[in-house]
Amino acid sequence: MSVFELNQIPLLSRSALDRADHLRDEAHALKEGWATARLLRVGRRGAVRYESGALVWEPATDLSAEPSPDAVFLGVRDSVHLWAVRDRELAGELRDLRQLADTSIDDFTAGVLSTALALINWHAGAVFHGADGSPTVTAKAGWSRVTEDGREDFPRTDPAVICLIHDGADRVLLARQHSWPPTMFSLLAGFVEAGESLERCVEREMREEVGLDVRDIRYLGSQPWPFPRSLMLGFAALADPGQPLVFSDGEIAEAHWFTRDEVRTALAAGGWPARPGAGLDAGAGSETNTLLLPGSVSIARTIVESWAAADDSPLG
Repeated sequence: MSVFELNQIPLLSRSALDRADHLRDEAHALKEGWATARLLRVGRRGAVRYESGALVWEPATDLSAEPSPDAVFLGVRDSVHLWAVRDRELAGELRDLRQLADTSIDDFTAGVLSTALALINWHAGAVFHGADGSPTVTAKAGWSRVTEDGREDFPRTDPAVICLIHDGADRVLLARQHSWPPTMFSLLAGFVEAGESLERCVEREMREEVGLDVRDIRYLGSQPWPFPRSLMLGFAALADPGQPLVFSDGEIAEAHWFTRDEVRTALAAGGWPARPGAGLDAGAGSETNTLLLPGSVSIARTIVESWAAADDSPLG
């Protein structure tokens, strides 16, 4: 069979952010640091101001004289405290993380945005305690929420598996969701259910989405996915191309086996959403069709690139 490993760390996993978690409970230190701290404003759909090839930071004191309960502490860079806050009225030259990922952003920017989005998205849905609906307020510089009687909740992360199914030689299965244009294909993915291991989740999701029985499941790597607050766990697995595809859960519109050469050609053409208008008039399988693969923000891109770069000679 064809065995491969990730040939690089997924983009959003390359964080160079010093989270300085030891400061989250240090109210005095945070108050002192606020005087010179920098603040990142996060707008609708996670958009941020990005000008001259860099994030736009502003003095934290423009928001308030002391650390604001609306802001979340991200970490420290060059002894300067970094915070983020939701600003639904944010205007200017705005970009979101998906757009920035295809502009070769540095590891620090990737780490800052992944952390800020995940935290801010969690806070938006955690205003009330899950047990009895009691109101909660932020604590630990935005890294937890507490009720009036001291019960504490921490940022939620939802694990999801994403799997490259291949035949052990030179073919890979790629699928398209109903909401995607006709030429956009990616790997299969799904959320881990309660009481379920990652490997069993891979088996279940692949069977539910395309009806395939997979085997030789191998873990590849992981990536934060702050849309809104997930962790993507990457796998590869083998399946028989002769087994019929069955789309039983209704999530997948179509799936096809592609050769390594077809995938390499698509990778060389770039990724979506960077090329939103390319080849969308032709249906999958037509001679004029242009296969579009995920952009660099997704671990799916890294997994597909790693598989495409591997030797396609079957091993023992």
